[in-house]
Amino acid sequence: MVSYVNILLYGVGGLVVAGMALLVAFQEKLVYVPVLPGLTKSYAINPSRLRLTYEDVWLQSDDGVRLHAWFIKLFPNCRGPTILFFQENAGNIAHRLEMVRIMLQQLHCNVFMLSYRGYGASDGYPSQHGITKDAQAALDHLSQRSDIDTSRIVVFGRSLGGAVGAVLTKNNPDKVAALILENTFTSILDMAGVLLPFLKWFIGGSSTNGPKVLNFLVRSPWSTIDVVGQIKQPILFLSGLQDEMVPPSHMQMLYAKAAARNNQCLFVDFPTGMHMDTWLAGGDQYWRTIQQFLEQHAPEQKEDRSSQNANDIGAR
Repeated sequence: MVSYVNILLYGVGGLVVAGMALLVAFQEKLVYVPVLPGLTKSYAINPSRLRLTYEDVWLQSDDGVRLHAWFIKLFPNCRGPTILFFQENAGNIAHRLEMVRIMLQQLHCNVFMLSYRGYGASDGYPSQHGITKDAQAALDHLSQRSDIDTSRIVVFGRSLGGAVGAVLTKNNPDKVAALILENTFTSILDMAGVLLPFLKWFIGGSSTNGPKVLNFLVRSPWSTIDVVGQIKQPILFLSGLQDEMVPPSHMQMLYAKAAARNNQCLFVDFPTGMHMDTWLAGGDQYWRTIQQFLEQHAPEQKEDRSSQNANDIGAR
């Protein structure tokens, strides 16, 4: 009996040690995947391939990393909302262009697509600390542009991008009009237990039963659930109920945490939406939901309408 107990203890201990070793050595490769299997780091296409008018934008984060982005406008003088879009963890911004093309048509907006450090044409290596700086550089750039309505900047983040966007929105209450989160996790700490179930006994965020002993090993915790409750701007939560990567319960917990302190929160779910295709599965309802949210929380300014009317008269 004693030998069996020892074998069991050694086995459990071995799993813990193996889990710790994997976490320490490969966690960035699990969280950040700039290159999809079988593809290259470079962009497969650019916006012109989809007949989109765009500008290559080069930025520098405050720690000196050179960043690349695409600023795509519906038409040259578009004063509609500007969506600052933050992508999921895998691939690069080129893989989101088809969705962005539909977004431009449906929402009559501009879209700014940032390549995180280490992604696409951006320099550096991804980390939570670094990507937070990258997001701030993108917002600062947009806030200084004269060709957009800077009062209508809306952050849109999907999955990892939601975690990025939530931090940016919290830190910039005067620059971001509203936030849209889609299929975002409560934290990477909680996701560790989803991806490697035995780790849930040792790693977990504030949404679990108390702190875990190995949390200190996670270098990119992205604890979105601790951030959303501090956001003052309106938040739209879009949840695909068939999400095969992030449990839909994560979005429900994020909404509950935010709505407890912010009465400008809206939760909408899509029964057939999966992690990457909720925008497709949701169809017209998906785009109508976002459009109505933008009309309410990032409305066209009266002076812009007056200016546009004057331009129209002049054109005649």
